[in-house]
Amino acid sequence: MTAALGGARTFASRYWGVLGILAIWQVYVSTQNLNSIVVPSPTAVFADVLTEPGAYLPHVWSTTWVAFVGLCVGVTLGIAVAVLSWLSPLLSGIVTPPAMVFRSVPVVAMIPVIARLLGYDIRTVLAITVIISFFPSFVFTLSGLRDLPAGSADVFSVLGSSRLTYLRRLALPSAVPNLLVAIRLSAANCVLAALVAEFLMGTQGLGYLFVRTRSEMDMARSWGAALVATVLSVSAFVLAARLEQWGRERWR
Repeated sequence: MTAALGGARTFASRYWGVLGILAIWQVYVSTQNLNSIVVPSPTAVFADVLTEPGAYLPHVWSTTWVAFVGLCVGVTLGIAVAVLSWLSPLLSGIVTPPAMVFRSVPVVAMIPVIARLLGYDIRTVLAITVIISFFPSFVFTLSGLRDLPAGSADVFSVLGSSRLTYLRRLALPSAVPNLLVAIRLSAANCVLAALVAEFLMGTQGLGYLFVRTRSEMDMARSWGAALVATVLSVSAFVLAARLEQWGRERWR
């Protein structure tokens, strides 16, 4: 009992801002007698999520799977292109400027173009998450490959190390902290990109659940989908941040 009370106090002291917003939201909806179609109460939203998990789980799985696979594929491609650009200055000059320009294009603007190429299905959603995670991985990894500890390159040159040994023993380990930063930045963005793509043209996922239930005037479930998506995005960011912390302690 004491441990549970202490945990509740710790939770309240850490997240008092969120709890305060929920309390104000609940009081406002109750005192103003607002229709649930306009604004559902927090209790209605939480009740729907907790009592009807079967309505959410397939969509949670779809969004999580797409975001995770897109993150892994995008990071892998980003590392590969960064390494090739590091090995070939010519390739770096060819790839880097278009990558920077393409990265500045909003996600919403890319979705219709990619959908026309790949189709209005999960392939487009996956492609968007890959693109979102590719560019940070490419930029940060390439920066890490070039930003080496002072004097380390001279040591490898004196020892007569080959280019591949130089890459494997020095450049890649040096780039790991930068890569972890890219993963942290991309993790939550992949979830957001998947939600936007599902919202616009998806047939499953939390973004699709949000827009479908909103059109059906089931606002408690629509807001519940937004709540679950928020939790999913924050969880992805927290896990990536812990991975980054572990990596920095390992490779500092």
